[in-house]
Amino acid sequence: VQLQASGGGLVQAGGSLRLSCVASGSIFDINAMGWSRQAPGKEREFVSAIRWRPGGTIYYADSVKGRFTISRDNAKNTVYLQMNGLKPEDTGVYYCAGGRPITSTIGTGGGYSNWGQGTLVTVSS
Repeated sequence: VQLQASGGGLVQAGGSLRLSCVASGSIFDINAMGWSRQAPGKEREFVSAIRWRPGGTIYYADSVKGRFTISRDNAKNTVYLQMNGLKPEDTGVYYCAGGRPITSTIGTGGGYSNWGQGTLVTVSS
């Protein structure tokens, strides 16, 4: 599975961005996709995930709940991360992930065997 992420950029605090991740190849190898981020000097944080099937599990890290919304378009094999109310601490490289995590690991990064290239999000204060 190949994952292509896009949508990063520079935005002022309080602004919005929408990240996209398109999956191609053996997409039946995955049943969930998500996003993690790497901020300078910090550990990678898994911020959101969604199952492919409608009504499946959706995960948000506490740090983004109420501000970020993950969604999918199965017809386009694409997952989106709508980020509103951005804060400087949201700055980092955002990576798209795909895999077959079990329920207990859908929000930890475990079980994701496919990763895309990162897209940089910079939030200025």
